[in-house]
Amino acid sequence: MVDHLGIEFTAAGEDYLEATMPVDHRTKQPMGLLHGGANVTLAETMGSLAASLTIDTSKQACVGLEINANHVRAVKGGSVKGIVKPVHIGKSTQIWEIKIYNESEQLCCISRITMAILEKK
Repeated sequence: MVDHLGIEFTAAGEDYLEATMPVDHRTKQPMGLLHGGANVTLAETMGSLAASLTIDTSKQACVGLEINANHVRAVKGGSVKGIVKPVHIGKSTQIWEIKIYNESEQLCCISRITMAILEKK
């Protein structure tokens, strides 16, 4: 899905990751706007990777429990940039906030994902 939608991770810092996604024929809905599901895919991809970076992946795995998204501004073209930051990093659950911006740095979607941290058997 990441390759299909053209999602690319572009930056990483102490407490964040950034990624971009094009707004094109792969990510638009029939009215020519960025599909809400594409926003959610970007958010879940970013939250899942961020969570995985905080655990020992040889002993644990992250799986999504819940994700929500509020689409606050339509995007017709170009690309969007997501920034994911932690809200809560616990032993068994994590919560991550993902803000998605258009090329003018205007907020177009805000999402939150809750991840479960499972012990591998």
